Amino acid sequence: MDEWIRRFVDYLTVERGLSANTLESYERDLHTFHTYLVKRGHTAFQEIEQHHISLYLRHLQDAGRANSTMSRNLASIRSFFHFLVREELIVQDPSIHVETPKIEKRLPRVLTPEEVERLLQAPDKSSIAGLRDYAMLELLYATGIRVSELVSLQCGDVHLSSGFLRCMGKGGKERIIPIGEFALQALHTYMEVGRPSFMRHVSEQALFLNHHGTQMSRQGFWKILKKYANEARIFKEITPHTLRHSFATHLLERGADLRAVQEMLGHADISTTQIYTHVTKGRLREIYVAAHPRAEWPS
Repeated sequence: MDEWIRRFVDYLTVERGLSANTLESYERDLHTFHTYLVKRGHTAFQEIEQHHISLYLRHLQDAGRANSTMSRNLASIRSFFHFLVREELIVQDPSIHVETPKIEKRLPRVLTPEEVERLLQAPDKSSIAGLRDYAMLELLYATGIRVSELVSLQCGDVHLSSGFLRCMGKGGKERIIPIGEFALQALHTYMEVGRPSFMRHVSEQALFLNHHGTQMSRQGFWKILKKYANEARIFKEITPHTLRHSFATHLLERGADLRAVQEMLGHADISTTQIYTHVTKGRLREIYVAAHPRAEWPS
């Protein structure tokens, strides 16, 4: 089965153009499933039936795994067996009728506009590191791109004169996103003053550089964000994705079109974007209850 897992990952790489993180997730899930099967005496995928997969999900549940983790594992297993059917190695997919664990939809955690402002003001713009960090934070909030997309940006992806950037998202899908004035100015200053100080090799095209003159990593930016969140006295849990959530929520709160937000975020399905409408509706209710003289429910 190990050999066919490898071939499956190769297929995903070539045919579907999935990101490295997604490919690692598929491969990890399938190897964990394979290890579970081998311990129970099943070494060939032709032996696997529906109840084996159901028992594996029960095993994950007993181990305390979240429903979202179990659902992701099942999705990986289903994709793998679909691939085996496609390759005519098995006749029937044993995962078809396995029930998907129900996932409770959690509303995304967002920052208030005031918290975003404090975060953006935290970097010391008199230092080259501060200029870089400020530009990264401004750009992340201004465009809603993922942190992996942020650190992967090349200098040629940013068009300051036109006010937009070109971003390669999941599955190699390209999208064009406008950049606001504050982020444009931050980027211009960083590229003129900050980035040259980080440069070690003239051939380096990554936009955001670390102290070694190479591309900033996701882990490196995570540390930067945590640092400034503490300095801004933001004590709620914050991740790079929090700024993406805040970008979408604040746009919709101010009347942005849902389809436009979907396109900027790079969501394939608008239902993924619609979760932010639940956040804004909740915020609208808070405002209504606080401001309307007859908003309180009678006791």
